[in-house]
Amino acid sequence: MSSVFGKPRAGSLGPERLVHSSIPEVNVAILGCRGAGKSALTVKFLTKRFISEYDPNLEDTYTSEETVNQQPILLRVMDTADQDGPRNCKRYLSWAQAFLVVYSIDDRRNFEGCSQYLEIIAHHAKETQHDYPVLLLGNKLDMAQYRQVTKSEGMTLASKFGCLFYEVSACLDFEAVQHVFHEAVREVRREQERSAPTRPLFISEERSIFHQAPLTAKHGLPSCTFNTLSTVNYKEMPTVAQAKLVTVKSSRAQSKRKAPTLTLLKGFKIF
Repeated sequence: MSSVFGKPRAGSLGPERLVHSSIPEVNVAILGCRGAGKSALTVKFLTKRFISEYDPNLEDTYTSEETVNQQPILLRVMDTADQDGPRNCKRYLSWAQAFLVVYSIDDRRNFEGCSQYLEIIAHHAKETQHDYPVLLLGNKLDMAQYRQVTKSEGMTLASKFGCLFYEVSACLDFEAVQHVFHEAVREVRREQERSAPTRPLFISEERSIFHQAPLTAKHGLPSCTFNTLSTVNYKEMPTVAQAKLVTVKSSRAQSKRKAPTLTLLKGFKIF
């Protein structure tokens, strides 16, 4: 994997050259103003290394095969290169399934720029009528002594837009950085489960049809006939399933004696 100013290039892992795979894919875009540490987080996640200098004009997409909750996933990460705020947003809004919005905790202007990204994502979700998982990340936790943005401010902004919030350090903690990327995958899976169409519940209702079932004649009496339950008809289950009573009467015997009345319970079998 080659690098320019310490930033790994996608190379053969670029999206147009990906090898077809049966592994499910998740696309995550990293957004934020210049200096937030987006590329540092991406490199930390992919290589476990911290590299501090990058060409801020480069934008690349990287691919990593991950295991999240014991399930394999092909995670594609777009490290965007917006300079002073959102520009030409369509390229990642139409591509990503989840978003990491990053700011530096030691730069208030950087933090304030996050609101623009969150508003654009919210507007895109409203237009498409689809919810996109968003994680707000306060980066450079190792620079806490120079903090300009409090943790509570980050939590308040995340709460306003209904997204998750984390503070991390691309410099120090690989596990925390890995966790937020994997959490983005989990959120995508949860959203897919919520959006999956529900299968209707069907029941089988038995209907009566007439079969002539002759009884053995006794004492010279003619045989009687009874209705027997047989065929199955599938119906969508009502809100409350109620059993029905069906009364089946036998024919009157010539001896002026009534045959007994047979009461059957129409049953339901739930599948």
